[in-house]
Amino acid sequence: MTSVAISRGWQPGLIGSVTALHSKFYAENWDFDAYFEAKVARDMANFFDRYNPETDLTLAATIGGNPETGTGGTIVGSITIDAGEPDRAVNGVHLRWFITDDTTRGQGLGRMLMEHAIQHVEACGFDKVYLTSFAGLEPARHLYESFGFELESEQEDETWGRAVSEQLFVWEQN
Repeated sequence: MTSVAISRGWQPGLIGSVTALHSKFYAENWDFDAYFEAKVARDMANFFDRYNPETDLTLAATIGGNPETGTGGTIVGSITIDAGEPDRAVNGVHLRWFITDDTTRGQGLGRMLMEHAIQHVEACGFDKVYLTSFAGLEPARHLYESFGFELESEQEDETWGRAVSEQLFVWEQN
């Protein structure tokens, strides 16, 4: 894999770049439309309005640009731990906007981002993390389960802008 820099927190263009990664992947592979893209952008903007660097975590993986800061390059992956979400689906912190682009997928970047996220969770003393996904994203599910996430529930839902079998995965500190 090309050299990837990992940077923490907001940086110029982050919301747009992460939204674009999600929008392109889900449009090409799942026929998601503008509703989904707008939802990702809106939810990320709301998150950064209340971002707390003590408890929240956003990581961006970039190629190119300044390798010391991770800025100025192309964002090829992201992951977020949202500890202050006002309308949580579960009692715990929310793992969100976890994605890698096609050029890096399958090369260990997702695992590296997940490792950083779980380290943050443990360092902050959080004992429960949840994420929502949907049936059919088998490589992602395999990665979640390799980190100890367990499928807690599955139901038909249209939160994503079209009907999917939404899955709730939960990780709990031992």
